[in-house]
Amino acid sequence: MARTSRIEYSKVDKDYLKHRQLKRGAAGWVLLAGLGIAYVVSGDFSGWNLGLAVGGWGGLLIAFILMGLMYTCMVFGLAELSSTLPTAGAGYGFARRALGPLGGFATGMAVLIEYAVAPAAIATFIGGYIEALGLFGLTNSWPVYLVTYVVFIGIHLWGVGEALKLIFGITAIAVVALVITAIALLPHFEAAKLFDIIPDGSVGSSAFLPFGVSGVLAALVFGIWFFLAVEGVPLAAEETADPVKDMPRGIIVAVLFLVVSGATMLILVPGTAGAAAMSSSESPLPEALRAAYGENALVADIVNYAGLAGLVASFFSIVFAYSRQLFALSRAGYLPKMLSLTSSRNTPWVALLVPGTIGFLLAAITGNGGLLINIAVFGATLSYVLLNLSHIMLRIKEPDLPRGYRTPGGAVTTGVALVLAVVALCATFVVDVVAASITASIFLAAIGYFWFYSRHRLVASAPEEEFALLQNQETDLK
Repeated sequence: MARTSRIEYSKVDKDYLKHRQLKRGAAGWVLLAGLGIAYVVSGDFSGWNLGLAVGGWGGLLIAFILMGLMYTCMVFGLAELSSTLPTAGAGYGFARRALGPLGGFATGMAVLIEYAVAPAAIATFIGGYIEALGLFGLTNSWPVYLVTYVVFIGIHLWGVGEALKLIFGITAIAVVALVITAIALLPHFEAAKLFDIIPDGSVGSSAFLPFGVSGVLAALVFGIWFFLAVEGVPLAAEETADPVKDMPRGIIVAVLFLVVSGATMLILVPGTAGAAAMSSSESPLPEALRAAYGENALVADIVNYAGLAGLVASFFSIVFAYSRQLFALSRAGYLPKMLSLTSSRNTPWVALLVPGTIGFLLAAITGNGGLLINIAVFGATLSYVLLNLSHIMLRIKEPDLPRGYRTPGGAVTTGVALVLAVVALCATFVVDVVAASITASIFLAAIGYFWFYSRHRLVASAPEEEFALLQNQETDLK
């Protein structure tokens, strides 16, 4: 074994990386932008509205503004990082270079928690939309969860190029549905309906903030749901034609679209059907349209079906994301190496199946989308703290590192995102301290696995490790 600082590299056979290859050149910046929107578009269709129940419309609006600012600042930092270190490890790879192996693994595990659990939450919302349509006479949605996982993991097993193009097509349908919803709801918008939740008398409560100042903090989790997972675009770096140019374009276009679409739904949906009614809805967009046009409104049915496309797009794309993050961590030896095996079609089949099985079980056992959102957001916000810190540290440690794109405002921009990410991480404990604590315990157990086992068995030839070793050699020569 080769030893570097407090980690050790194990020997692997000459065919190790041959069995762990992804398909290169499968995506350009347009597909990447579509992938970024697909990751998140389900957040416009369901889940965000649950924030009305804890923060009221004013609380959720403030949460949306703060989290929109956080994501926009962070995405500018990720655009720089992904053009500088284009590997499938993405967040783990960035943090590995900036914060060392422990920081890299911690970031990768936080991202993996986010991406493994988010599809389970989305699956519950898919079940809710299907039940709202009265399809198949279902009263329990676990068969929907099973079919969703089997079908869309199966497509990913078929091939990444095919999967990304299908994701793009499904996302286009979802975007059309959002446009239809906005046009249909606009004539029925009434500002007073945004404030129909009765204030509870807590500190600072009012018609605008019915649950007071604490409601804003609680709503941050659901403000994040409007944007959750857009940071996953860099995970496609090794399958991108020109990551130095395409990555910044794709991820920035995606986040700007999401800011506009999220704000539109946040204003028009409760402004038509009422914040109180929407605070517990499993299918808020169709319900708002039915409130405006009647129970049998054709436009509501159209958006309901198209809303399924939005949910499917996010489910489908986040499956892609979790498989690439798990693949990268496994390929480098941080997690069991068998998890990074790829098929003859260059798809990471083990990394697709294992988290998919876990996600299905979580959805089937809990059936609670709100709970699963909080778990996913805990992993997300923890990773955001580390990702923004990585950008800042790389700017300090390696100011002369060749960068294909430079973040406007530099470390100040990601510093803003870092502060907001810390606040958002604290908010997960406000919403559900039990779920956040259990998730934190799982994360710490993973850190223990790294510290006592996998850090002694890393793979030096993995791209993310090669980047780090090259940095160390350059430092030693100075």
